[in-house]
Amino acid sequence: MSRHDAPDALELTLEAVLFAADEPVPLRDLRAACAELGQTDRAAVEAALARLDARYSDRAIELVRSAGGYRFRVRPQYSGSVRAARPERPQRLSRALLETLAIIAYRQPVTRAEIESVRGVAVSSGIMRGLQEREWIYVVGHKELPGRPALYGTTRTFLDDLGLQTLDQLPPLDAIRDLADVASDAGLTLAPEGSDEPAAVPDGSGDGTEDDESGGDPVGER
Repeated sequence: MSRHDAPDALELTLEAVLFAADEPVPLRDLRAACAELGQTDRAAVEAALARLDARYSDRAIELVRSAGGYRFRVRPQYSGSVRAARPERPQRLSRALLETLAIIAYRQPVTRAEIESVRGVAVSSGIMRGLQEREWIYVVGHKELPGRPALYGTTRTFLDDLGLQTLDQLPPLDAIRDLADVASDAGLTLAPEGSDEPAAVPDGSGDGTEDDESGGDPVGER
């Protein structure tokens, strides 16, 4: 099939659903959306998604599959232009927050004390709260030590925001070029060097909020 062939009804239906969605759409929901066409077969829907992906191969928008399903997103090289066109101030992530997130992603499940041991500095409650309120981390359990400290892991929302299907798709830790790449993939801006500013999220009610277990969907250990 040529990429320039006219899209069929199945492609058009999937395109409409994905453009209207503000979060990844699971394959089962995409199949349900095509029920009126009599096209709910998994192979047929996946083939139509592949054709749709090819159709957008040279556009500023791309079709990606993450842990939560399929979605359209702006290609990373155009994210700066998109942010510049928005009147609101983009949220910024501090280097300290991204370092903390990276340690959790690669070493989970991990306690706050273990994160501090790796970073060599204390991790503020604001950073842990910011990661939880963004639903990038959650409490997976508690370590059998005095005080039973919380063990943290990453969520499905974390994978979705970075466009990943599984934790195995994270690059090797020593291959990450710059923490700014992580922020860019999530449509965010890295705060200036030396800033310990957490992500711009609603303020919590106290230091205990970092042990809230109601974060995004868990993805398990890497």
